[in-house]
Formats: sequence, C-alpha cells, structure tokens
Amino acid sequence: MAKSTGAGQYVLLPPQGLRAKAATATTDARDFLRTAHEATGTSALALRDTRAGDLRVLDSLGPDGAKLVELSPGSLLALRAEQPELRVVPVVYYKPAVARREVVEESRPARARAGGPAAITVQVVSKSGAKPVPNAVVVAFVDFAARRGAQGVTDANGRCSLNLGGASVKLERLYVYPLDAHWSLLKKNLTLTDGTKLVLTPLDLGAEDGVRHFYGNADLAVGKGVTVAVVDTGSGPHPDLVIAGGANTVQGEDPKDFSDNGHAHGTHVAGIVAARGAPPAGIRGVAPGVKLRAYRVFGKGQGSASSFAIAKAVDKAVADKCDLINMSLGGGQPDPVLKAAVDDARAGGSVCIIAAGNDDRSAVSFPASEAMALAVSALGRKGTFPSTATESDEVGAPFGSDKKDFIAKFSNIGPEVDLTGPGVAIISTVPSGYAEMSGTSMACPAVTGAAARAIAGSAVLKAKRDAKRSAAIVKAIVASAHTLGFQPVFEGHGLPEPK
Repeated sequence: MAKSTGAGQYVLLPPQGLRAKAATATTDARDFLRTAHEATGTSALALRDTRAGDLRVLDSLGPDGAKLVELSPGSLLALRAEQPELRVVPVVYYKPAVARREVVEESRPARARAGGPAAITVQVVSKSGAKPVPNAVVVAFVDFAARRGAQGVTDANGRCSLNLGGASVKLERLYVYPLDAHWSLLKKNLTLTDGTKLVLTPLDLGAEDGVRHFYGNADLAVGKGVTVAVVDTGSGPHPDLVIAGGANTVQGEDPKDFSDNGHAHGTHVAGIVAARGAPPAGIRGVAPGVKLRAYRVFGKGQGSASSFAIAKAVDKAVADKCDLINMSLGGGQPDPVLKAAVDDARAGGSVCIIAAGNDDRSAVSFPASEAMALAVSALGRKGTFPSTATESDEVGAPFGSDKKDFIAKFSNIGPEVDLTGPGVAIISTVPSGYAEMSGTSMACPAVTGAAARAIAGSAVLKAKRDAKRSAAIVKAIVASAHTLGFQPVFEGHGLPEPK
C-alpha cells in the first residue's frame, strides 16, 4: 500500500515499559505486538477499520517490544480504538549535549565603502609553523547582543571571506572554532582588516585539561570488569580506542555499523571514558580498563536522534549486560519512550548516566531529569585551558571551595542534578585525531568513567541483574562523590572520586 497522506511516525508501546509482560498486558495486546513484529519492514498491517488505512511497522524491539510505526491520522484513531491498552506516542528527537557555539543570526549588510571591498579575507594559521588551518569556523560580531555580523569556514589554505561591509571593521567579538588539533580562539574589541592572520595554539596531549586535573592518567587496568555503553553518534575508529562491540539502531541503516556518523561527538565521549593512549602522543580516559561498547543512534551525518532509536539502543545495552549507560544527549520533550527505556534499564541492573544539558543554567533537560537517571552538570577549572580559548566565556560564579573551580555558565542546573564532572575544554579522541569540546556531554562520560572506578572489583557486579543491583551501583557511585563547595542544585552530591 502506498504511503498514506499525512502519515507520521509514532512509537507503539505496551501498557508499561518497553516490553509487554503477562503481568501488565492482556493476551490480546501481546498478540497484536507479535503480529506487528512479524510485519516489520515487509508489509502493511491491516486495521479493522478499513476506512482508516493500514499501519506500517518500520522497526521493532522484538515480538513483545515497542514498535516504530507509520500511521495516517485516521489509522492512529483506529489503532487507539482497536488496541486501547497500547500507548501510541509521537516520535521525539534529541541532540548531542555539546555546548552551543556562538552563531550569527543577522548578517551585516554588505555595503562597501567607496573604493573598498565589502568583504574581509582572514587566514587562520597554527602557531606551530604558521601552517594553514582548514575547516575552522570563524564567527565575527559587530553587535554581539544582536548577534549581527558574518561567519564562514576556512578553505584548504586556511582562508575565509567575511562579508562585513568594509575593508576595516571594528568587531565586538571574534570566535574561531577549529575542527581538531588546536584550541579555539576568542578575541574581543578588535579591528579586523583584510588579510588579518588569526593564530591558533596547538593542543598539547600531555597538558592537564579538566579531566586529567581531576582524574590524572590512570593505569590501563583501571575500570576492568565493568562494561560501559556509549549511546551516541557512534564511536571510532581511533587508535586510542578499543571497542568491544555495539550496534546501530537507526532505522534503515546497517545494524553492525556503530562507527562515528561524521559528527565526532560519540568518539570524543568514548575517549573520555576509556581512551588507552599514552600521553603526550595519545589520550588516556578516566577508566581505560572498562569494556567499551558503542551504540549509534544518530544517522549518518545527522544531528538528531529519534526516541525510538535511543530506546532500542538502551534496550540492547541492557541485553548486552552493560553496567553503565552513558547518554550525552537530550533537549527534547519528555516522552514515555525514553522514560520506559531508562526505567527498564534500572530494573534490568543497568544505570543510565545522562548529561543535564547546556541551556545556560536552565532546568535539567530530559532524559536526565527522569527520576531513574543520574543527571550530570558540568564544571570547569581555571588554568586547564588557554585564557584566549572560547571557553573563557564560561567562567563565572559560583566558584567552589577552590576558587579555580566553577560551574560552567552553559550547564543546566536544578534539584535533579546528581553529580558533576569536568566538562569545559576537554581534550579527547575524534576520528581525525584529537579535539577539545565543552558541554555536559563531556562531563557525563567523565562521571561515567569515575563511576566505573567506583564499582570495579565490587561484589555488586556479580549480583543478579535487577533493580536491587542497580540501586547498589547508584549507592556506590554516590558514596564515591565529594562536594567541591557548590550548592546541591549545581553539583548534586559532587564530583565522584577516582579509585
């Protein structure tokens, strides 16, 4: 049957959780889910109300599990009438919890002065040998509050053209975001002229960034015996990463392709947890001895992931006996699908550790706000990044007992915060080498790595995989934390200690 006009994607859920159980669903509901599973990807499933059209099952968690379906409005009504026990909810989308970059929202009019060009060409070069830096994003503001200015991306020669309306323009701020290998750059109150060279400082893999300040360079065996899932944009390949396996849960893609989707985020996250490189030639993660598994929920080149793909990944991670599930994502509306996934994980002996979000001290975003998740805010430390880096914008009150420590301005906060971790200007792995990133996305895997340290070698790892086991894991993680002198809404129980 042809796709129905106005059809949309929904998730079909059992009465409770992601899977229908005899104690919570009737035989009729379970039979319908099994029938829908058999129709996955092959044919439309006819509904009793023939006026409504058919139901297309796009993906399934298994015979008794949630389904990704395509329905027209009429089919949606018919399905709800035919199967009142089952929940039919719209698909929700989530993004990586990396700190937002500054962007121009209103381009400056390109009105050239008499005898002069409208555009200014700048060149971004490395402090090391003055080599051109390609693929760097340059953002120039003539009015920062109004987000007015121009932006561009450097070419192979490190050059980009900024349409600022003159050959010499006074800027309030200028940001440079390199793709990799260098620190970002922030300049304030400068006059930009044609031919200006912007010099970036190369990353030093042996330097002490936020993660290495708090957690050092652990022995390769640290975290051994713990299995960690990274639910993200995919991870690797990278010489510093050893990935034991995983899955791709994006509908329509190769289930075995859990490599990075091109956005580098998941590879960076994985490196913070468990990179096994040797500084200064490589990077060492917080718990390099863990068994690392990657679950890709973002499609190739895509910047958002569906609630169904994420839930399917969490479900698989639990089935694969992952102890900790790192989710450096969020920002979508609360929905029953991810609530069920997080709750089912906790019931199955796994604990989801989730980034609190980067909305400038707003409330903790979903799914980190879910009661059965551990929500992580981001802290920074002065001196762990150059004063010229864009992250200098994130320094601000409140400061901790050690006045070099601060909660990042971008970090979400609130009573749902359970823990905090280093998330400002963190150096880690990306497919092209190494890069620095900021966000609760980075704080989350730092805490996940510390959590792995807290439970490594513990008897809890041999316990039956159930809610009692998960509760014991949470208690061990919380017991390892100590306050840095912030209020609980900023740090929760504090920073998990290394072990």
